[in-house]
Amino acid sequence: MIATNSEIQDGMRIDWNVPIEMDDGLVLRADIFRPVDSGRYPVILTYGPYAKGLSFQKGYPSAWERMVDEHPDVAAGSTNKYQNWEVVDPEKWVPDDYVCIRVDSRGCGYSPGFVDPFSPRETLDFANCIEWAGRQEWSNGKVGLNGVSYYGINQWQVASLQPKHLSAMCVWEGASDWYRDMTHHGGILSTFWANWYDMQVKTVQYGLGTNGPKNDITGDWVCGSETLKSETCLRIDADLVMRFMHIHLMMITIDCVQRFGTR
Repeated sequence: MIATNSEIQDGMRIDWNVPIEMDDGLVLRADIFRPVDSGRYPVILTYGPYAKGLSFQKGYPSAWERMVDEHPDVAAGSTNKYQNWEVVDPEKWVPDDYVCIRVDSRGCGYSPGFVDPFSPRETLDFANCIEWAGRQEWSNGKVGLNGVSYYGINQWQVASLQPKHLSAMCVWEGASDWYRDMTHHGGILSTFWANWYDMQVKTVQYGLGTNGPKNDITGDWVCGSETLKSETCLRIDADLVMRFMHIHLMMITIDCVQRFGTR
């Protein structure tokens, strides 16, 4: 295992931006927090798009302030330097002999590639990360998942692939029914998804580089060291779209005719 940077800090051994190669050759990046002493420990892993290097306090300041005001126990007993949106605080888990891993999903944070939320490709990546974690020298082979919302929803999906090292799941507010739980609450359209991508994913997309935020601890750019030009991104997007431009389509709607016919 080769990490971009490894250090002992705040009672933990921390490996920053560890490469994890996927089955198609793309390399994702993970931050790993583990006990200082050598040994084989159970793993708590999360995989998602909200950028592992973006602190809770910087990314969601009003939510952070409200949380610590209403639930001070969350911040108690921790420096809170490693708090990250909707995942576990390693300072609460590593002292109890757990390894905590945060993986930036494909195309987000420090991981390159195309962003494709909740897709089969993303789910397979998640399974690959679970299996990778289960094989490491510091792992006892048991990998658990623990996260909120996105980090809970994708637990259901990856469990369907039955990765052999997946041993436990803790799903917080993780929808299991796309229609009932996510897009139409009680049959009423939810407006959440209209702004979700632009507000929470696009702002930490890989390639923002120097145009994005910095990691408060390492000083690294949260969205990778590469800064892609907008023209480059447009060209990449166009190439992706062209893959699907081989099917002839004709669609006809008779909605207007139906309405006129009832008058």
